[in-house]
Amino acid sequence: MLEQPYFGRRLRRLRLERGMSQAGLVGEGLSTGYLSRLESGERRPTERAVTYLAQRLGVDVSALTGPSDGRSLTAVLAAVTSAPPGMDDTAALSRAVEEDAGDDPAARWQALWLLSRAAGRDGDCERERAQLLELIELSDLLEAADLRTRSLVQYARCARALGDMRAAEPAAVEALSIARAEGLSVADTMAAVMVLISIETELGRLEAAGRHVDELERDLLPEAAPALAAEALWTAAMVSNRQGDHATAQTRLETALDLLQCKDDLVLWTRLRAAATAAALQMSPPRVAAADRWLGEAAGVLGLIGTPLQIQELRALQAHLAFHKGRLDDARALSHALLSEEDLRLSYRDRVRLSVLDGRLMILAGRVDEGIAVLQRLGRQATESKNLDLAAHVWQSLATTLADVRSPQAPTGAPTRGHSDDSRPEPGG
Repeated sequence: MLEQPYFGRRLRRLRLERGMSQAGLVGEGLSTGYLSRLESGERRPTERAVTYLAQRLGVDVSALTGPSDGRSLTAVLAAVTSAPPGMDDTAALSRAVEEDAGDDPAARWQALWLLSRAAGRDGDCERERAQLLELIELSDLLEAADLRTRSLVQYARCARALGDMRAAEPAAVEALSIARAEGLSVADTMAAVMVLISIETELGRLEAAGRHVDELERDLLPEAAPALAAEALWTAAMVSNRQGDHATAQTRLETALDLLQCKDDLVLWTRLRAAATAAALQMSPPRVAAADRWLGEAAGVLGLIGTPLQIQELRALQAHLAFHKGRLDDARALSHALLSEEDLRLSYRDRVRLSVLDGRLMILAGRVDEGIAVLQRLGRQATESKNLDLAAHVWQSLATTLADVRSPQAPTGAPTRGHSDDSRPEPGG
């Protein structure tokens, strides 16, 4: 059996990977106090406790007690970072982190950074958040302003993806404050500004977001590399869209897309096109032809190299696009199939937007009361969680869809083309 503290670290990782609280794991068989002492390494587990916890976690006992490979975290980290493309050493790195004695906090920071990025790509935001919280603590231990800023930026993005705006905003504000005070690089400062702009837009603070866009374009954008400049222009375009300046938004989007060639950064090139598709559908009237073209370009690449999360984001965009093209049966089939998936990895915003589309389709199909109930529930939830921009989208969607149904001029079951749809994945991972 693994000695403590390694057993406790492995136990905690397995619990967090399954999104379980301590109370949820122990159930009726153990106390949370005992579990806490096990995870901290203060208590040695009994065989009965190990068997019970393995059952609750849905794993074999060996997953809790199996030996490590004997290599240090530094050695595993070297192997992972030097591995040929296509190799997935996440499991080995996770084991090395859980069994790490903590003698080299810099190596632990790097390992957790890699693991958090992998969790983010998989859409496992809860696991990513747990890793980012430890990264923030390690950054303080290392007294490294740049590492703390990067950890806070990613934590703000992760919290926003979870719909937790109360945690996202202070993290973004602190990240930008450190970047400015410490004179960090243009890239670090831009990353902090961009995530703060996204959060301010989400909170409905368009004036504050506009001021930060001005700072971004005036002071930072001229010094940015093409990939970063493209992301910055996309971020600025989102604010223009929210402010109703769709012409400026389209210009910024087109400039962003022209800055980056697929050979430069294929992943970002693809995600920018997916993001531009969503932005085009938000405009009034929606730029359906441009959205169709950009999504087609993104789909050609994502079909070959897309992660499960990216494939789900693509399918969600395809549902929104089908709705705007008047192909309501296709939109209904796509949205329903995606929302019914057991392993749905979409962010909080993308889930809500897809559910809004599903509710609108219910109303247009004649299931008016059911669709209204869905949209009202989503609107209340978004308001309570401080996602005010998202809440406004929900209520506007309800109003415009009911107007479409009741309008004698509108074709039965077809959306009014002047109404925009809010469906925008992040361009950066």
